[in-house]
Parts: sequence; C-alpha cells; structure tokens
Amino acid sequence: MPSRLEEELAKATGLENPTEAYKKILDNIKQLSTPNTVAADLIKIADSVLEGGGGIVFTRSVLSQFIDTLKSFENHPDLWIEVGQHAVDAIAGNNSLATSLLEQSAALRDLIAAAHEANEDFLDAAKALAEIPLDSSQRRVSDAAKASIWVRIVRNYLEVDDSTAAETYLNKLKNVMHTVDNPELQLHFKLSAARIQDSKRQFLAAAQSYHDISFTSAIAEEERLHTLGMAIKCAILAPAGPPRSRVLGRLYKDERSTGLEEYGILEKMFLDRLLAPAEVEKFAQGLAPHQLATTSDGSTVLAKAVVEHNLLGASRLYSNIGFDALGLLLGLDGDKAEDTTAKMIEQGRLTGSVDQIDRIIYFENREASGEKGSGRAEVLVGKEMRRWDSNVQAVAEDVERLADALQAEFPEFVASQIAV
Repeated sequence: MPSRLEEELAKATGLENPTEAYKKILDNIKQLSTPNTVAADLIKIADSVLEGGGGIVFTRSVLSQFIDTLKSFENHPDLWIEVGQHAVDAIAGNNSLATSLLEQSAALRDLIAAAHEANEDFLDAAKALAEIPLDSSQRRVSDAAKASIWVRIVRNYLEVDDSTAAETYLNKLKNVMHTVDNPELQLHFKLSAARIQDSKRQFLAAAQSYHDISFTSAIAEEERLHTLGMAIKCAILAPAGPPRSRVLGRLYKDERSTGLEEYGILEKMFLDRLLAPAEVEKFAQGLAPHQLATTSDGSTVLAKAVVEHNLLGASRLYSNIGFDALGLLLGLDGDKAEDTTAKMIEQGRLTGSVDQIDRIIYFENREASGEKGSGRAEVLVGKEMRRWDSNVQAVAEDVERLADALQAEFPEFVASQIAV
C-alpha cells in the first residue's frame, strides 16, 4: 500500500503544471513523513523532480525549495549529508541537467560541507567545498563568494593539520583578497596565513602575523589575548638572532603581555637570561603538537630554540669558554656545543670565533647583524692586544683622576707623599 507521500507524488506527476503541487508536498513534508522515513521520502521527492522530465524551469524552482526544506531540518547533519549527497550524485549523473543546475548543485554541496563541519569531519567538509564550481563560464561567482568558500576550505584543512593542501587554497585567496571588502573574511584570511606559517615552522613570520592580528578590534578581547599568546610562543620558537630579538622586543613592550602566562619566559628571552629546564618544560605544556615535532637532527624545535637562546645568553656572560664547559651549560656534549656555535657565527646570528686547537670559543662584545658570515670575529691576537691596550689605558686614566682628586682635596698630604 503506497504511503501518503507516494500518493501525493503520483497526483503531482500527473498534472500539466506540477510546480505548485511539488512545493505543497515540500511544505507539508513533516506531516507526510516520519522521523524514521524522512530521509527516504526526501530522496523520493528529489528523484521524482530530477527524473520527471518537467523542464528546466520547473526543476530549478522545485529543487531550490527542496534545498530550503532540507535546511529546515536543523541539527540533523546526517540527514543533510545523506539526502544532499544523493541529490548531488543524481544531478551529476544527468548530463542534460548537470550544466543547468550549477547553482543548486553548489548550494547542496555547501549544505553537505556545513553538515560535515557540524560533525567535525573537517576533511570531508573541505572536499565537499572543493567540488563547488567557482570558475565555470555558466555560473558567475563574485570574488567575495569565492573567498568565502576558499577560506572555509583552508580552515578545514588546517583543522586536520594538512598545511600543504591549505596553502594551495591560501595562494588562490591571495589573488582575490585585495578586491574583497569584508572585514570578517580579511581577518580569517590573515589568521589562516599565520596558522600556515606556524604549521610550516616559519615561526618568526607567524609571530609577526599573530601580533598584528591581536590588535584587530573585530575580535573579542579574549581572542586578541589568545592570539598575542600565540605570537609569543612562535617568537620563542624562532631561531635566535637579531630578527627574533626585534620581534621579542615588540612583544615585550606590548603592555598586554604582562598578564599572559608566557610573559615570564618572554622576559628572560628578551633580556638574554639563561633558561632553566623547569621553565622550558612548563612552557612546552602549552605548545601544539607540530611545535614539539622532532627536527632532522633529532631534537625538538623548542629544544633547539632554547639551546640557541642560552648560547646567546652565555655570550653575554663570558668573553671565552671551553667547549666542554659550554656544553655543560647548554646540556650538550662539547662537540655539539662547538658545532652549534660555529653555525650561529657563520649565519651571522652570533659574533665570535672558535679555536679548535685549544677547544675555546671567544665571544665578541658586539651585536650580530644577522647577515651570513658577519658573525666571524677579527683575528684573535690583534683583537686581544687592542682589548689589553684599552684596559691598561682605562686603568691609567682612573689612577690619574684619583690623583687629581686627592691633589684638589688634600694638597698638603699629596705634597708630603710625593717624592720630588
């Protein structure tokens, strides 16, 4: 025995102009169906519309209301996916309708993607959005609409840590964002770019991007502080050197930083103070998995950043230090400490020289420029001789100033003590 819905569909298909009849069925779907059969009933309606041969005007009109009806079943993402995917497949399988129903097909895919996002199936959501036709000559899509779709794709890929796929769509966004006058889309674009830089371990660029976003008034104060915290984390993980010092300076001088949990380690980093293992371990607890990943040399990003920072700190405390003593300070063996120092000097992130014969590192008391090769010290003998001469001159000048002060204050005493 046919159901009430099937009876109504049979009546509608027999009419010369069935549009209003189908729309009435859709309006009354919740009375004609039950929660257990609604998915199957909606699929029957979709098949009837797409296979009935009612003409493109009829099909577009009824299918648009069909999509609105499907949306009305709020908080039923599985229903959206099941029915929506069936309708999309049916449209794609009908060559005579596929090119004429691009708008409806796009709306269905958008609905399917929203359902996957609600279910936290972010990869499936990204794939559904990627299938929406945006460059077809038969469907004009504004740059703002394209950006809206691509931003969602980027964010969904980032949720599953697929920064490579996310960057593909971010590059598409770069070509259109200059034409988009939508503050929310611009914010999501900037935040996505920062997250991709972060996930690709471009920590210095990510820190600057996060910090810029933290000043945006379009987001809540709590979110701005969270973004500032992300900027601090990325700055700390960045390779030690002049560029990072400048970024640390900006963050340290930001008055909002003092109220964040990361401020303690930020202050020590900025002031080139040595970091204790307990402080580093506590900081690591707040990092994301990719920020704790192992690098090619077997160390973590954080461990490498801390070693380089402590090496900079040591260069402020010592004029020279042996390989083994430096290794003890950094938690490395002597050879590894020497290798790390040599790399930083070569990259222009530290100034000094390495005496491999005597196994001593000499630090220069000047700032590195950050340019490759600029960290090498001058010839050691000449430098030490000039430093010695400068120290002797300073002592002589101090003695002379002291004698002049005594002469002015106690002339008789000085006269009695000086042999002529």
